[in-house]
Amino acid sequence: MSTNETESFETLLTGGHPNSLGRTEDVVAMILADKTRLQELYQCYFSTDEVVRLRVASAMKRVTIAKPGWVMEILDGLQSEIAEIDQASNQWTLSLIFDVLVERMSSAQHQRALKIIKGNLASHTDWIVLSNCMKVLGKWAKDDPDLAEWLLPHASRLADDQRKSVARNAQKLLDQLS
Repeated sequence: MSTNETESFETLLTGGHPNSLGRTEDVVAMILADKTRLQELYQCYFSTDEVVRLRVASAMKRVTIAKPGWVMEILDGLQSEIAEIDQASNQWTLSLIFDVLVERMSSAQHQRALKIIKGNLASHTDWIVLSNCMKVLGKWAKDDPDLAEWLLPHASRLADDQRKSVARNAQKLLDQLS
């Protein structure tokens, strides 16, 4: 698929089936070729189109994996403005982004990431949000007894979830924590 370098990212990420990646991979390739376009992707989080926002979250996750140092430059914005966007795709990808960046975070950034992920685990109902929050927090709890203690009641609550994937992930977390 050819990409017009002058098309806006919002235009490139619009349309098609809502569950498809659309042109997400094209946008990622354009950013990896030109770091200055990362800010353009960030601004697309504020699109009124939820499909665009879903694809932005996916693109940001991919850029983070490829170039974590670049995303560290916008981490404070991700933890403030973007964490406030109530959309499941945003919440679960932020958990994964924070996990990729955890070793690079300042103490304050790490505390904000914990607060965001814990809040999502405690209040969200989306199965992907819950599963990813449990996985990330479970990983972080290996070195944090206070976090492990905080996670126990949430894992217990979710172990009885009617959705098999959520219950299975919660049971894995319980097994890990005990």
